[in-house]
Amino acid sequence: MVDRIKHDAPVLIIGLGRFGAACAGELDRLDREVLAIDEGAELVQKWSERITHTVQADARNIEALKQVGAQDFSIAVVAVGSSIEASVLITANLVDLKIPQIWAKAVSQSHGKILARVGANHVIYPEAEAGERVAHLVSGRMLDFIQFDDDFALVKMYPPKPIRGLPLGKSGVRSKYRITVVGVKSPGKPFTYATAETIVTDHDLIIVSGTTGDIEKFAALTS
Repeated sequence: MVDRIKHDAPVLIIGLGRFGAACAGELDRLDREVLAIDEGAELVQKWSERITHTVQADARNIEALKQVGAQDFSIAVVAVGSSIEASVLITANLVDLKIPQIWAKAVSQSHGKILARVGANHVIYPEAEAGERVAHLVSGRMLDFIQFDDDFALVKMYPPKPIRGLPLGKSGVRSKYRITVVGVKSPGKPFTYATAETIVTDHDLIIVSGTTGDIEKFAALTS
């Protein structure tokens, strides 16, 4: 049986560009031990005071990875995106070092397929995901948008007019619009879980879940 990875296991980050540095910095803020590797001396120096451990090394060289103890990590993030060749080679090195969980950044679908084939457990498309998110937000109807697999999304938005002033159980929000109101935030108050008795007002914000298409239609209702 494969041992489960501890939730607080140290994380190896390879690449200190914007994506890698943001990931390493946030993990450090969450008190996770991080070892960040980059071949550039300037980036390593820049982040040395903000991240637990930073090392200058060429991760394309498996011997360099061994020297910094990469094989002792159970989680690694390949944040190199500017060079597809380097990204794939580094991922292959991590696979050879038998790191159980490898997250790798991809800049295209073809890049992602190669990363998956060489052994990346999770392939991330940060630019594409950010672009899709912005596309949903620029309409002005949504304030935040998170899409998951199988076209399922979670969205923060203002409530459309048809559901205002009525208990959610009587508004037909699920039967008519096929979405679920998960939470409600009134001005000056924190978000609370929504119930069938919750009444949404003009000044509230709501969190809704459902398919992307159904949420788009719901958000387009007269406000």
